[in-house]
Order: sequence, then structure tokens, then C-alpha cells
Amino acid sequence: MIKNKRAEKEFVSRRGLTYSQMAGFGFLCIILVGTFLLMLPVSSRDGTVTNFTDAFFTATSATCVTGLVVYDTYLHWSLFGQILIILLIQIGGLGFMTIVTMFSVIARKKIGLRARSMLQESVNQQQMRGIVKMIKKIVIGTAFFEGMGAFLLSLKFIPKMGWTEGIYNSVFLSISAFCNAGFDLNGKYGEYSSLVEFQDDVLVLVTLIFLILIGSIGFFVWDDIRTNKLNFRRYRLHTKLALSITLGLTFAGALLFFILEQKDTLEGMSTGNQILSAFFLSVSPRTAGFNTVDLAELSPASKLIHLIYMFIGGNPGSTAGGAKTTTVAILFISAWSNIRNHEECNVFGRRLESDILKRAVTIVMTNLTLIIIAVTAISAVQRELGIGDITFEVFSAIDTVGMTTGITRDFNTFSKFVIAFLMFCGRVGSVSFVLVFAENKKYSSLKNPIEKISIG
Repeated sequence: MIKNKRAEKEFVSRRGLTYSQMAGFGFLCIILVGTFLLMLPVSSRDGTVTNFTDAFFTATSATCVTGLVVYDTYLHWSLFGQILIILLIQIGGLGFMTIVTMFSVIARKKIGLRARSMLQESVNQQQMRGIVKMIKKIVIGTAFFEGMGAFLLSLKFIPKMGWTEGIYNSVFLSISAFCNAGFDLNGKYGEYSSLVEFQDDVLVLVTLIFLILIGSIGFFVWDDIRTNKLNFRRYRLHTKLALSITLGLTFAGALLFFILEQKDTLEGMSTGNQILSAFFLSVSPRTAGFNTVDLAELSPASKLIHLIYMFIGGNPGSTAGGAKTTTVAILFISAWSNIRNHEECNVFGRRLESDILKRAVTIVMTNLTLIIIAVTAISAVQRELGIGDITFEVFSAIDTVGMTTGITRDFNTFSKFVIAFLMFCGRVGSVSFVLVFAENKKYSSLKNPIEKISIG
């Protein structure tokens, strides 16, 4: 009988690969399969073979639901290639273990303890009980929201593009938005134009905003809202934090972008369109990657806010990337408690567990370290690129956002592999990637003596 979480993890780790290793190797296999399929002549619009580097970059970007591209998705890839990309996005959005479990359930195979433990980690569920039911809810919920999104988008796309193309574009964009992937098929309106063609379309942008938010809010939060409806007091602490931070970032960002971009990207728009664009600018940087304006034309202050929002990302256990909202919240809550000389961290009438700050610091420091190394490496190899643009691209990659100031196509082979590596780390989790090569955690009763040092 497994009596506690530590014993449970030790039991599982003795049975084979850890979750970090399984997820890392699983995503890598999917990326490699996608790479070789994208290299086939049938995958490109002109019937030529796409080189390994660009196919690998695209497969990684799709599987890691990022959206950075070296080719315009509509102009370069054939129907076969586009369908392959959206399948990789769907797999990446739901997660490797979720897909495996879904097929196991369909095949009526028994889900063992080891698989259930991995599922628990993959969706950031706090307990193993009911995890298979939770996976079923995730799959059904995903299909429902993506279906509703496709229906709403088709109301605009069918009159504009015709029935077949309109429905196809609606489904593609709905899946991409819900999975926070940033891929689109709007190259017909201008190469790499993203959603500029629809910057004043209320139906399209509002639909995408809700799809992005629902996808990034987290599966655990979905279940809590479904169970407790709108009774905020009954929500778990995780849900309260996730919802509060998401709403705060969304409205604060919209207000800041509305003020900062008045004389830049929002100039010439009506007040209504400015408000709508400001909200889209606030939602999309938190890992969605779509844009309705030229990001290279953003004011310096807006670019800085984009970097901050990209780094924060969405909520744990969602289709979004980034360091995650709750991770950053823990750091601020801890700092505020220290400033007030409180021994413990309290929020919403609850006390946080003692080791959660360690995990938050580890995530943030690992991401920042990878960012610094990547920016330095790319800057050293491609000196012709601006440090600001490189930094923006690196943040976008590791936080699986997909936003760019336009330099993705200028990267050489080395830089593309660096960015692909960051996208992979961002989807699997930078700390999880490190743990792929680490030994299982060992617990020891022997501890070194304490000695104080000075900080601050």
C-alpha cells in the first residue's frame, strides 16, 4: 500500500522510465516522425523535398505548439503538409501521455499505476484518483471548445472563402488557437501576415481570444469550475490563483497596450478597434503567438511587456507554455511575505507548502539561464542580427509563444537548432528536460551542517 506521495514516486520510478524521460522521448519521437513526413515531396506545395533543418524546425514548432516558422504555412506546405502540421499541434496541445491514454481507453486496455502517475504529472493533477476520468473530460472538452470555435469562425470564413476552404480554415485556426500554437493559413492575404487581415473583425478576434484563454487556463481549472460552477469561494487555491492572475494580466495588459500604442500600431483605428486590438495584444503574447499588427513596429515599452507576458505564459496543466502564472505568483507572494516579516506564505486564507518556493525558483532560474545562453550563442554566431530581436525570438521560443519581429527566416542552421531546442524545452518543461538525464531523486537522512552567508 502506497501511503504518501514520496513513496508513490519511488514505487513508480523503480518500474521504469520517469515521467520526464517518457515525455521527453515521446515528444522527440513525434517530432522526428513529423520531420521525415514533412520532408516528403507530397508535403510541399511545389512538390520539392524540404531540407531536414527546416522540416525539423517546423515539426518542432508544431509539436511544441509554438508557431515560429521558416516558411509561410499556406504558401509552402501542401494540403497534406498542412494537415500533418495541425495533427502535430493537436498532439502537442493535448500532451503525449493524454494521447496514449486516449488510445488505450479506446482499445479498452487497463491503465496501470505507473501510467496513472505519469498522467497525473502530465496534466498537473494534484491526486491520482480519478485521473483516467479526468483525461476523458479533457479530450471531450477539447473537442467541444474547438468545435464551437470552428463553428463561430466559419460564420465569417465561409462567406469570405467558400464552403470547403472556409470550413477547413475554421477548423485549422480553431485548433491552433485553442492549443495556443500560433499557426495560420492566412498567407493568401500576405506572406507571414498572421491575422492582420482580420484586425477589425470582432467575431474572429473575440472567438480567438476566448479560445486562447480557455486553452491556457488549465485542465485542472476547467474541472474545478465545472464542479463548483461560479462559486469562487469553493474553488481550490490553484484555481483561485490561476483565474485571478489570468484576469489581472489580461485587463492590465489591454490597458497598457491601449495607452502605449496610440501613436504606433493602433494609430488610425477607431476607438472600438483599438480596444479590441489592445485586448488581443494582451492575450496573444501569453503563448498564443498570433498578431493583428506588425510586431516590429511596436513601441519599445510594448516589446518589453511582450517579453514579460511571454515569460509568464499560461497556467500549469494547459496547452500554454511559459514559466506559468502560478510560478511567478509564488515568487511575488514569497517576496511580499518576507517584506512583511511573515514566516509563512499565505494567500486566499491558505498557507502554501514549504517547498513550493524552491520549485518556483528552480523553474525561473532554469529558464533564464537557457535564455541567456541562447541569446549569447546566437548573437556570437549571427552578429548581423540585433540583440533586441534575438532576445525577443529566444523568449518566444522557450515560452512556446511563436511571436517574432521577422528574423526567424534569417537564422542560419545553428540558430535554428538552438531555437528548436528551446521550443522543445518549453513544451516538455525546462526542468523536466534536465531531469531526463538525471538520476531518480534519492532521499537521505544525513544532512550537512548549516553555515550562514550574506545576501542582498
